[in-house]
Amino acid sequence: MRTALLALAITLAPGLVAAQSFTAVNHLKVVPLNKSTFEVIEARGEGARGMWCAASEFAQKRLGLTRGGRIYVHTARGPSISGLGRKGVVFTADPSTLSVPPSTSVSVSVRQVGQGLPIQHAYLFCKDYLIELRDIKFRRMGADTW
Repeated sequence: MRTALLALAITLAPGLVAAQSFTAVNHLKVVPLNKSTFEVIEARGEGARGMWCAASEFAQKRLGLTRGGRIYVHTARGPSISGLGRKGVVFTADPSTLSVPPSTSVSVSVRQVGQGLPIQHAYLFCKDYLIELRDIKFRRMGADTW
């Protein structure tokens, strides 16, 4: 009986994670781990900018944080906690959970635990994925050759 229940739990676990996950504007999956910590699953060769974009969007839309808040790398890029066989980065909105003091940097990375960015700054990386109305107008006017 225990074996059957364990097999059922293993079978259902990926579905439960998918049901709780969030898909950012750049199509990266974000999985909540607790009330202030979440994992961004790497995909399609997205780099640090894409990971920070997804983290900032999740922080605003699911955690309800304002753009004035900060998010931090809790666990640097490495094997995913929630996506078997994938790479991921765990972010947190609570600097007290970090294993090192929070830090800032002029470069954007997901390989340094404690590195933090204002949510507003990280959200600017999402602009790479948004098509703006003026882009569509230029194409309609034949101005797609610059």
